[in-house]
Amino acid sequence: MNDDEMMKEILSSAKTVASVGLSGNQQRPSYGVGLFLMTHGYRVIPVNPTIDEFMGEKAYPDLTSVPEKIDVVQIFRRPDDIPPIVDEAIKVGAKAIWMQEGIVNEEAAQKAREAGLQVVMDACMRATYQRLIGY
Repeated sequence: MNDDEMMKEILSSAKTVASVGLSGNQQRPSYGVGLFLMTHGYRVIPVNPTIDEFMGEKAYPDLTSVPEKIDVVQIFRRPDDIPPIVDEAIKVGAKAIWMQEGIVNEEAAQKAREAGLQVVMDACMRATYQRLIGY
C-alpha cells in the first residue's frame, strides 16, 4: 500500500526523475506523464535505448549510463522487467523507485527497500502529483 505522506515527500523533494521506458510516441502514457513532470519543474531524463531524446533531453540506454544524480527512477515497463532496473537504481544511488499505474513487483520492491530506497507501486506520478500537490 502506498503512503500519501511518503509520496508527497518524494514529489516535493525530487528534482531529477529518470524515466525508464519513456516513449517518444505522444500516444503513450509515459509521454504525457514525462511532459507533465517537465512542465512542473522536474528534470526528466529519458532512459530508453530506442529513442535519442525527449523534449530536448538526451536519452540513455540504461540507468548506469546517466551521468548525473538521480532522485527518482520512474518505471514504465512490465513487472517482469523491474528487477534489473531496481538493481541499477540501487547501483546509481537513486533515492526512490516509482512504478507507474498497473506495475507491481513485490520482490523487486522489497530489494529496493532493503537497500534504503523509497518505493511506490501501481501509482501514476502525474495523478499523484495532482492529487497531493495540485496542478
